[in-house]
Amino acid sequence: MNAMFRISGAGRLSQAKTASFSFDDKSYVGIEGDTLASALLANGVHLVGRSFKYHRPRGVLSAGAEEPNALVQIVRDDARKTPNVRATVQELYDGLTAHSQNRWP
Repeated sequence: MNAMFRISGAGRLSQAKTASFSFDDKSYVGIEGDTLASALLANGVHLVGRSFKYHRPRGVLSAGAEEPNALVQIVRDDARKTPNVRATVQELYDGLTAHSQNRWP
């Protein structure tokens, strides 16, 4: 995890418990119990999706359930995929796989 995007010693999470996750087929490491949006920002990922019509870049705008931009798809296995999950409310766990929505190559 890139330490320059996270304030050391601040927050309520124990930095001893790390969780590896993947977003758009790239592997990252975050703190277990953190939100997916916070872990992505801590790893330097700012583009989490694109607008539906014009495919303009979208990033994390807020910190709660009111988030309009950071919608991701959570993949549990080939048969279980959950679309339209807000990254700001999805808890990070080890082995989490997420994909951005409305993306193009």
